[in-house]
Amino acid sequence: MRSWGVLGGAAAALAAGIYVLWGPISGRKRRRRGLVPGLLNLGNTCFMNSLLQGLSSCPSFIRWLEEFTAQYRTEQEQPQEQPQHLSVTLLQLLRALSCQEVPEDDVLDASCLLEVLRMNRWQISSFEEQDAHELFHVLTSSLEDERDRQPRVTHLFDVHSLEQPEIIQKQISCRTRGCLPPVSNHWKSQHPFHGRLTSNMVCKHCEHQSPVRFDTFDSLSLSIPAAVWGRPMTLDHCLHHFISSESVKDVVCDNCTKIQAQGILNGQSIENQRTTFVKQLKLGKLPQCLCIHLQRLSWSNQGTPLKRHEHVQFNEFLVMDIYKYRVPGPKSCQEQLSQKNPEETTPGIKDGRAGKHSDAEQPAGTKPLFMNGASSSSSSSPSFLMSPGSFPLAAFPECRAPLYLYRLMAVVVHHGDMHSGHFVTFRRAPGARGSQWLWISDESVRRASLHEVLAASAYLLFYERVHGRGQPQSPAQS
Repeated sequence: MRSWGVLGGAAAALAAGIYVLWGPISGRKRRRRGLVPGLLNLGNTCFMNSLLQGLSSCPSFIRWLEEFTAQYRTEQEQPQEQPQHLSVTLLQLLRALSCQEVPEDDVLDASCLLEVLRMNRWQISSFEEQDAHELFHVLTSSLEDERDRQPRVTHLFDVHSLEQPEIIQKQISCRTRGCLPPVSNHWKSQHPFHGRLTSNMVCKHCEHQSPVRFDTFDSLSLSIPAAVWGRPMTLDHCLHHFISSESVKDVVCDNCTKIQAQGILNGQSIENQRTTFVKQLKLGKLPQCLCIHLQRLSWSNQGTPLKRHEHVQFNEFLVMDIYKYRVPGPKSCQEQLSQKNPEETTPGIKDGRAGKHSDAEQPAGTKPLFMNGASSSSSSSPSFLMSPGSFPLAAFPECRAPLYLYRLMAVVVHHGDMHSGHFVTFRRAPGARGSQWLWISDESVRRASLHEVLAASAYLLFYERVHGRGQPQSPAQS
């Protein structure tokens, strides 16, 4: 009887310990109304949990995954075992986190994503410190690899169809064999984070412009320029620093060489003329979903890594018109303000360095009241930029609606230093509760205010493009 009493006491102590650590089992299955499921920390997987919560707040990305995974529905009907696809696994997790598929528990297990990534030869340990931004690129590159593995019909009209995606397939015909078989458009299957950068080179001597080069990007990785004492750092400062022009010396200019050769008789050969070029970056194609990475890694004079903790101001709405390469159509509000204030220049950026500037020296086409990440000169909250529904333009009746307007969907924050820390996420509540913000740290989920979100030291920002009444809803318009 004494041994039974000892065993009973041990069992009671064990049950009490489980209750203290995990809470009542029945309570864990009842998620509070208006919240989303949390994610179980499998060791040190807060980097993955925070990224998944951020991605689940982007409806366009979930819709793309639904369209992309439709090709696997026929495979699921076949009896033989099919390989696991990253897109299918990721879609199931994001749908559950966005409450499109009601889970049985309030805490989900995302270990299935790590297993699929390991099958794709990504060795990601759940017990080591990892980076959320690096995992974002692992996911996007793996999705692109999965897309490229799909069979595609290729013919001579592929390039022409890519240049003119609006052309109807029936209009492309061959003289000898009639209509061509349907071709899957490669660009339509691009994920909504896919964008393009333009690189423009102009000779300082002859002003000859080299052909524009295009590079793809999945996220904009912005360095934080040197801070100016007494002035807040804004997202506009980081964006202008990213696209600020730079001088490239000792570059061969074919046009200068040609001009020099025309002045020499008898066809004598001359050396290639080397001059200084001005390089300018712009955004050639803005994605439907925009991921902005703020680089918080810096190096000390001794070569040790340091983390930059300063706050970069950002807003609920982001206007990207002034960063777009050759924006077609009607002029945006930012450009109209720029024409009325031609004396305004970029905020103290010279040769990639930030300098002291006055209040009038705001980014081209902006005013202190209308900057991305800044408010009016007063310390009061910019309520006109924080409206939950639409972008307010009543304050600017002379301006048209911006073409490239983005709405903040999620913010990933890193607490700690370069050696250890913890990732948390601020995200919008799904569905009709989109004006409600949530704070999520692995299994913990609570409500948050927009003021708390905008005060966070952001590491990753997730924006999604919104369209006005007169703008098409297709992301291909970018």
